Amino acid sequence: MNASQALNAYKNVGVQSAVDDASPHHLIAMLMDGALDRIASAKGAMERGDTAVQGALLGKAITIIDNMRASLDHEQGGELAGKLADLYDYMERRLLEAGTTGDPAMLDEVSSLLRDIKSGWDQIPEALR
Repeated sequence: MNASQALNAYKNVGVQSAVDDASPHHLIAMLMDGALDRIASAKGAMERGDTAVQGALLGKAITIIDNMRASLDHEQGGELAGKLADLYDYMERRLLEAGTTGDPAMLDEVSSLLRDIKSGWDQIPEALR
């Protein structure tokens, strides 16, 4: 194992440890952060004209958002869960469209929406998490 492989293995252990120890609330926050990171990186790839990297990163962001949608509790969340599901679906479609058109404004739009959701998520009182 070379140094790069060892470093990646160490990082993976750190991420897995964080996931294992995280509350459901924190896991969703981590997913949101992960989607935002991938969208930002995809925008950089888009600006460089690296369509292969852009596509891979957008695919990962879409998968993360899809997992967030799948984690919604429609029984407990009621109308809000339904509205979030619709918004997540919209975000996924915009990311797909951004990938095909090369329009970075669409990535900015999705990032802004996701940051707004995350801001509200982060403000949930500890007792309700």
